[in-house]
Amino acid sequence: MTLAELTAIALEGGEEILAIYGTSFETQTKADASPVTEADLRCEAAMKPLLAKLSPDVVMVAEEAVSAGHVPEEASRLFLVDPLDGTKEFVGRNGDFTVNIALVEDGVPIAGVVYAPALGKLWAGSAGEGAFKADVAGGTLGERQPITARKAPQRLVAVGSRSHGSAETGEWLKRYEVERFVSRGSSLKFCLVAEGEADVYPRLGRTMEWDTAAGDAVLRAAGGMVTTLDGVPLRYGKRRQASDVDFANPHFVAFADPLLATKLAEDRV
Repeated sequence: MTLAELTAIALEGGEEILAIYGTSFETQTKADASPVTEADLRCEAAMKPLLAKLSPDVVMVAEEAVSAGHVPEEASRLFLVDPLDGTKEFVGRNGDFTVNIALVEDGVPIAGVVYAPALGKLWAGSAGEGAFKADVAGGTLGERQPITARKAPQRLVAVGSRSHGSAETGEWLKRYEVERFVSRGSSLKFCLVAEGEADVYPRLGRTMEWDTAAGDAVLRAAGGMVTTLDGVPLRYGKRRQASDVDFANPHFVAFADPLLATKLAEDRV
């Protein structure tokens, strides 16, 4: 399996989203109070058979399927799929929504694709191929541009959620000198850190594994790191958690510079 193959599937899913984006559509509310649209469902339906054909032995954990009660068996190799991350941004038509596909092995995201169809931008990365970004026009991927997360400067650029900000995030960031704070939607925040436009992304709020795995994979491939607030690398495929449901994430921080993550862990000792 290659990044090119995962990228092609994400592009297919994005076409389904764009077919809905410019029309009048209805928004429904799921049991967890999050919104869902026809675009979420159509994108997931388009990508699932393509991923199953690409790697029949990889168990698929897809957001809308899980929300409908279709929870797959436990496995060491997973596809974590969020067909439309940032549904609130999609409904608000601001462009900050993404298609997310990640391959996870033994709890580690080893490959991922993040595609922002309305912005015409795609980011991808894997442990073996490194990380890149590219423009997309007419559903076709343009030239790949390698990306690398940057070393931490004296004054950091922080990025956070456009729709899920919190006072706790601001309080947590007080441990650093922050030059500016950028608000973005969906998994685009990981991509800003991965391409050297930001240094830290703290998320002190609820997320699920399909929200984060693809962006996490891109960032790791670019040289960055995602950890819990204790400085432990974030893991995936979490089941039977005492404090939360299957696939729920703890609070975490995405770092461009792993040295910042190391210092966070040392400060907890």
